Amino acid sequence: MFYFTIFALSDFEVVKSTCRMMENFELNGLYKDGDIMLGGIFAVNFKTSIFDFSGFQLTQTMIFAIEEINRDQSLLPNITLGYKIYDNCVKLPVALRAAVSLISGHNSISTGYGCTGPPPVLAVIGDPGSTHSIVISRILSLFQMPLVSYYATCSCLSNKQEYPTFFRTIPSDTFQVKAVIQIIKHYGWTWVGAIASDDDYGQNAVKTFHEEFSNFGCISFLETIPKINEKDKVLQIVNTIKQSTAKVIIVFSSEADITSLVREVVLQNITGRQWIASEAWSTSPVLASMENFNSFGGTIGIAIRRGNIKGLENFLLQLKPKYESNNNLLIHMKTAFNDVSELRASYNVYKAVHALQQYVSIFQHFLYYLEVLHYLKEINFTNHLGERVAFDKNGDAIAIYDIMNWQLKDNETVFIKTVGVFDESIPTSVCSIKCPPGKRKALRKGEPICCYDCVLCADGEISNQTDSSECIKCLPDYWSNSDRNQCVMKEVEFLSYEDVMGIILTTIALIGASLSVGVLGIFIHHRNTPVVKANNAELSFLLLVSLTFCFLCSLCFIGKPSDLTCMLRHVIFGISFSFSVSCILVKTIVVIMAFKATLPGNNIMKWFGVAQQRSTVILFTFIQSVVCTVWLTISPSVPIKNMNHQNSKVILECAIGSMTGFSFLLGYIFLLSVVCFLLAFLARNLPDTFNEARFITFSMLIFCAVWVAFIPAYVSTPGKYTVAVEVFAIITSSFGILFSIFTPKCYIILLKPDKNTKKSLLEWKKDIK
Repeated sequence: MFYFTIFALSDFEVVKSTCRMMENFELNGLYKDGDIMLGGIFAVNFKTSIFDFSGFQLTQTMIFAIEEINRDQSLLPNITLGYKIYDNCVKLPVALRAAVSLISGHNSISTGYGCTGPPPVLAVIGDPGSTHSIVISRILSLFQMPLVSYYATCSCLSNKQEYPTFFRTIPSDTFQVKAVIQIIKHYGWTWVGAIASDDDYGQNAVKTFHEEFSNFGCISFLETIPKINEKDKVLQIVNTIKQSTAKVIIVFSSEADITSLVREVVLQNITGRQWIASEAWSTSPVLASMENFNSFGGTIGIAIRRGNIKGLENFLLQLKPKYESNNNLLIHMKTAFNDVSELRASYNVYKAVHALQQYVSIFQHFLYYLEVLHYLKEINFTNHLGERVAFDKNGDAIAIYDIMNWQLKDNETVFIKTVGVFDESIPTSVCSIKCPPGKRKALRKGEPICCYDCVLCADGEISNQTDSSECIKCLPDYWSNSDRNQCVMKEVEFLSYEDVMGIILTTIALIGASLSVGVLGIFIHHRNTPVVKANNAELSFLLLVSLTFCFLCSLCFIGKPSDLTCMLRHVIFGISFSFSVSCILVKTIVVIMAFKATLPGNNIMKWFGVAQQRSTVILFTFIQSVVCTVWLTISPSVPIKNMNHQNSKVILECAIGSMTGFSFLLGYIFLLSVVCFLLAFLARNLPDTFNEARFITFSMLIFCAVWVAFIPAYVSTPGKYTVAVEVFAIITSSFGILFSIFTPKCYIILLKPDKNTKKSLLEWKKDIK
């Protein structure tokens, strides 16, 4: 028996009053005690002046299904199901209050008999809205309580990580989008517009549609219908529709949200458009009207699968309300609500109750939710209407939709006709499944052409269509992504100042240049001391300047290659090192001649004075300058894109231009260093004041060793590391010269100034002799 309380109010006043009461302190609902309670959250009072009988029919369908189960003792022996149903008034705060009430077991239904405290519910059917379900499911999941929605379709709710206890008897929007895509492909439409409501339902659906449709078509416009009826926004959407050349428009929205847009489209007499409706408004008798048919006639829509529930119509017709405040929702039943010709949402509610009946039959054998919840995912049965009821791994129902079409009947009424069915569960019969983008078909030897394997495209090749026979090779500057379905720009690689290696090498080069300048400063400051004078001050100054340039020239090898840096790097390198080695070579010659000059009757030093020494250095350096000039004139070094070492990368580097020119440059430096090494080695034991020969020998030994090792390393190292090897060789050989020749002198000048005297030099010379 069902009870209600009568208020002395009109329909309009009743709705406003009850919704206001729900917001303030109480919830409207239906309640019946039982051994195990099921909760329900429905949308009934969602209009301001007209009671929603279809919403109320949903609540009665839940009650009908529960009573049907209670009558059949073979389903739940010795167990009676009860219910506790709330109206959410399509307001999130009210829905949340209802959910909390169901969890806590607190009886917040307004009664005149005090609180009796019914037991908590085992599971909840509802909420119809995706946004509401998202919030409620987060709360219920904390208590491992299932929420089975009959109308929330947002694909986001399929995420079991975030919504582990959410299930639904309506397919996810992912499948709805698939159905829409199949319709579009069937007619060959590739240029469409899309509109969605500003909520989780609309935005997630249009996002999925955009991703799927972009694989074969283009979207002219994407518009969002505001939740609050904003006239300017609606006019802007209508203006976009008028200006666009797209004649097919897909709309993911509820009936309530799209009503204002439909009204404006009709008002401006926009015709010649093919509308595709989502399940939330495709079967709306309010929108499928004669006044709208001129603009919306022929609309194709996706609809929830219709079902027939035996006995429901009689149940609704026999409903006899009686006076009792415990069931105050029934106060609004003032007209017929027994239309069972289009049982879609109601059929989902019916399936939800019977799915929970299976859940209850398992639950009674367990003590805790945690032990039984996973069994709900495994529910798979055929109801007495002959339809399979099951949940997939994401808690979604089997995707079956009716395809609807708005047609004119007898030129008087609009008839929403079922013209097709989309069934995701229909088995396919193919030898090989279609190859997804990123793979190509490879025919199996000796088998029909329908039988093939899907082979991943090779590196550098892609396929961006389903069932591609061949893979497309990417352009030279592009490479295939990991999925082999898109060509992406190759990564550009060069030794940059931002790389760790580039930063380290730059820092070391600057330290070397700074040390060279520092030593030069020390020598200039102590230029009148015996140590500096005895070791050919001018050549020492020139050598330190050239070493500074040797360190700094390495910076030309770091950074993005350009025409200027490519030409300068080897020129500066060749001239700087030729100048340095020439200075050392002349210093070595001076040591030998100085020893010869100490012999009786030998006056050789007058033929190799300061001017001749300076001229010799310039001459040796000039020869290298000529080599560099000829090289740059004939075949200069230029920046190139090297794509041979690594297919997925573009290596920016400087082409040598002429290998002969580069060989002459290195060969000339090597020749000078070898001659210098031999002379220094022969003169290493000559008894001259502060004899430099052995230090020069050691420096040239390091220099030659570095550059001999450089050649195989340079040839075998790929990419930016080739440049790094060259920079390392430049810096290492420069440090070898700097430390080998100038460390002993700086030691005496800075740490042993008492040894930096003419007397000490003569004593040291006597000891040598």
